[in-house]
Amino acid sequence: MSDGAIDIRHEARARAYAEPLEALNPARPDLFASDAMWPIFERLRNEAPVHFTSESDYGPFWSVTKYNDIMAVDTNHQVFSSAKGIALPTLEGAAQFANRPQRPSFIAMDPPRHDQQRKAVSPVVAPANLQRMEPVIRERAAAILDSLPIGEEFDWVDRVSKELTAMTLATLFDFPFDQRRRLTHWSDVMTNAPGHGPVTSWDQKRDEINECFAVFTGLWNDRVNEEPKFDLISMLAHNPATREMDRLEYYGNVGLLIIGGNDTTRNTISGSIYALNKNPVQYDKLRADPSLIPSMVSETIRWQTPLAHMSRTATQDYDFGGRRIREGDKVLMWYVSGNRDADVIDTPDTYIIDRARPRNHLSFGFGVHRCVGNRLAELQLTIIWEEILRRFPSVELAGEPVRTHSIFVKGYETLPVVIPRRT
Repeated sequence: MSDGAIDIRHEARARAYAEPLEALNPARPDLFASDAMWPIFERLRNEAPVHFTSESDYGPFWSVTKYNDIMAVDTNHQVFSSAKGIALPTLEGAAQFANRPQRPSFIAMDPPRHDQQRKAVSPVVAPANLQRMEPVIRERAAAILDSLPIGEEFDWVDRVSKELTAMTLATLFDFPFDQRRRLTHWSDVMTNAPGHGPVTSWDQKRDEINECFAVFTGLWNDRVNEEPKFDLISMLAHNPATREMDRLEYYGNVGLLIIGGNDTTRNTISGSIYALNKNPVQYDKLRADPSLIPSMVSETIRWQTPLAHMSRTATQDYDFGGRRIREGDKVLMWYVSGNRDADVIDTPDTYIIDRARPRNHLSFGFGVHRCVGNRLAELQLTIIWEEILRRFPSVELAGEPVRTHSIFVKGYETLPVVIPRRT
């Protein structure tokens, strides 16, 4: 860690413990961009695990920061509903889109509608299809890695993480393969505020989202008039539970599947490079024993936590953690904090690739909304690391990453690396 990063951490810790408890606000993208949010979550876990922030750029909200409390919220969809959104929007963003029709997706629905729409697309990530996809993903991962320069600095996010996930996502949608990076671009458009990521204004954001949905409208129109195929759009277009869905619901599900299939895997691939470089003993352990790759993958998913939070809305007044949550209140489950809860995870701030229970993490959620693509994410991460270890003695950081300016997607805009030599 650089001296500048250490200074930011010390300053963040001093500030977090100097503020009155009731004034703590973890929903600050600047802290996530500088990786300096950890002291706030540490204090909240210790002093106020169910905490109310009355004023923020996102409005008032509750924070749930401990592992078991997050599980309790995540598995109680009767009281904590997803129907009003699963990511906390800024007040500015909410105002910009206030007069536009909402685009619900199945992750932002409660049962039974959630179950029907999720079931329509789940076959694409069923074990049998993952087995069919495995050699395709491996071939692509190998080609990507073989194309990388040796001894020259390059951006791992762009050349590897984005590219592999874009290829997989294009296959899942049966999207034109030579246009696959449009999917990556649209994901970034949807998840970033203007001034961060690819858009500079709300008008540009709206225009590019509309362009995305226009393209997917064309794909729906093609698939609905064809024989059913084994891709996400065809599944939605032909399944009895979804073929008559409202067009806005289709758009909502397209957005969900683009973001879910892109951001989580890509940022964990990048996070694995960063984590192993910052923990060289663990990197040595992995090189000495590649059978640790699946365990390393799970530990990285915990340590990275690619989606920092999920939001719920209380459907009734409810006593929880000694606090009274009111009907209509926003409740944030901070997965990024629960994954560092020492009451459940031993030495949670330490990256240990051979933990006894490496899959004991919150990053995929729990209950009816548990990530539908979790096994596909693990498969891609496992394959890329099997192929990395076959080729390169090391992939080395060439500088600190640029992190996403977001309280939702916890990831990397760039990650400079050098590969000194091939095996």
